[in-house]
Amino acid sequence: MLPERFPKERLEKEDIDHLRELARLCRADILKMTTLAGSGHPGGAMSSLDIFLILYSYASISPHDPFHPQRDRIIISHGHTSAGVYAVLGRLGFINIDEAISGFRRMESIFEGHIVREIPGIEWSTGNLGQGLAAGCGMAVAGKVKGEDWYTFVVMSDGEQTKGMIGEARRFARKYNLGRLIGIIDYNGLQISGRIDEIMPSHLKENYLADGWEVIEIDGHDYNAIYEALKRALQNEEDPTVIIAHTVMGKGVSFMEDAKEWHGKALPLDLYRKAMEELGVEDDLEYYRHLRENYRSSVNIRPEDPPYILDTGSSPTYTPQDKVDNRTAFGKALLEIGELNYKRRESTPILVFDCDLSSSVRTESYGKKFPERFFQCGIQEHSTAIIAGAASTQGVISVFADFGVFGIDETFNQHRLNDINHTHLKLICTHCGIDVGQDGKTHQCIDYVGLMKNLYGFKVIVPADANQMDRVIRYILPRKGNWLVAMGRSSQPLILKEDGTPFFGGNYTFEYGKADLLREGKDASLLCMGQTAWRAVKIWEELKKKGISIQVWHISCPLSLDESALEQAVETGLIITYEDHHVNTGLGSSVGEKLLDLGCKVKFIRKGVTGFAGSSVPEDLYRYFGLDIESMVKLIEKELKKS
Repeated sequence: MLPERFPKERLEKEDIDHLRELARLCRADILKMTTLAGSGHPGGAMSSLDIFLILYSYASISPHDPFHPQRDRIIISHGHTSAGVYAVLGRLGFINIDEAISGFRRMESIFEGHIVREIPGIEWSTGNLGQGLAAGCGMAVAGKVKGEDWYTFVVMSDGEQTKGMIGEARRFARKYNLGRLIGIIDYNGLQISGRIDEIMPSHLKENYLADGWEVIEIDGHDYNAIYEALKRALQNEEDPTVIIAHTVMGKGVSFMEDAKEWHGKALPLDLYRKAMEELGVEDDLEYYRHLRENYRSSVNIRPEDPPYILDTGSSPTYTPQDKVDNRTAFGKALLEIGELNYKRRESTPILVFDCDLSSSVRTESYGKKFPERFFQCGIQEHSTAIIAGAASTQGVISVFADFGVFGIDETFNQHRLNDINHTHLKLICTHCGIDVGQDGKTHQCIDYVGLMKNLYGFKVIVPADANQMDRVIRYILPRKGNWLVAMGRSSQPLILKEDGTPFFGGNYTFEYGKADLLREGKDASLLCMGQTAWRAVKIWEELKKKGISIQVWHISCPLSLDESALEQAVETGLIITYEDHHVNTGLGSSVGEKLLDLGCKVKFIRKGVTGFAGSSVPEDLYRYFGLDIESMVKLIEKELKKS
């Protein structure tokens, strides 16, 4: 059972007295945590503390059922104020306060230096400033599409307001009328290097007003002012509201107040004792030091997100006469699945996010058919990556489609945060590899395999043709976790069997991590990926005319290699990886590492892109890097002669 949010018109004296006593204890908890750990951000935690207390006390959220599906969502964007968040959560019963104090910033503990989603009451792991409002947009928009009752509150620092993602998220919230999104800015006027206005002036109020938000200014240490501002914001369900709360860094301890040195520095022991005396709180640091020395691992109690319910339909079998490319196959599958599920109440809604490229990435038809589930974010890739990721944690299927250089390269840190937050993003990126051709080096996404290799939770799929693409999309949409599906821009021939029928058609079933043997052979093995697949088949045909027999393997999952396929390829004595991606970080790198892990002894050659290319048609670029069919045939002939 969730409590009613902000039930009173205003707080009464006994409410305020109770909050003041809690705040006194919480400020002591903050100093105990940071002093014991020898690090942390006590100043900001103390300036934000009164905001945290009001939110967690009066929003519709319960320590007895912190993961209730209809709870209000509270996001703390300035995650470095973690000690303040833990203190409030501990004093209100969400967590064990002794465990938070003794385990603060300790390896075995979930009470990290910056807040993490594993803790009850915390919705998003933060720390990289500027992304909390985008996460709030994602949760708010998911709630709006589903017709949920919850509100999303985002507490932010003043310094992070200069970040571009904040402006992007402001505009998104205004465009889509996210009236159930409420921002609160802790405006203490200080950041690590000094006064906000000296480091980088930011016109907070004017910026939010210019983007169409309602703005309320208050004293951020006046409990009734905070309470009444939040209650007022609840009444406006059309306009997003921001509350600018004027606060004091280090509030509550005289020598810490308005002093920037305590932004990111723990008190030494003598000043800690002085602060405890001023707060009138017992100095029991030795008790917590003993607990810390004997600390046992914290337990993550966050339940798994519920499964998706989705009818993915049946895959067509495209033929060469259909002339369907990978991008179009993706768009068709997305639209068909949308149509199958739209009127089914039990089906999980599919939300699609676009950055001014819907016609190129083939989401345009879905947007026209389901405009209320299609979000045109404009040229705002950074916030869109987080909005889409955060939305995916709220019971919707979230698809973010973009060009590779924007959806992956430009937004890598956002996907790192999605990975940390265990989101379920479906990232669909077109225009990958040198197949982009004439757009030139700034648009040729050749490094995404290596980038995604740095993330622990993303699965990467590079389909060979339209038939495999269709089956991949139907495979990933109902599945949890983060998925990247990458493809080129150009149309490419379908992969056919030797008898002329579609290889990936009919009863073919996609299985993540399984390699596909496109052609049999014994003299060498050619391992291709994506846009090189049809070329690899042509290479096989040319070599066959010369009496040379090679295996052709399509590796659609470069980060989850098929060991049995590699072992079979090793038997030929020569393995060549063939890709239009960065030669040092792409498929070749993954295969080389796996061969070493397996202890395989085989001649191994990597063929890929060895530098940034210029502008020309794809075939010219393939030829320039020795990746065209003729060059590859000559290479294989030459290597076989050597052996």
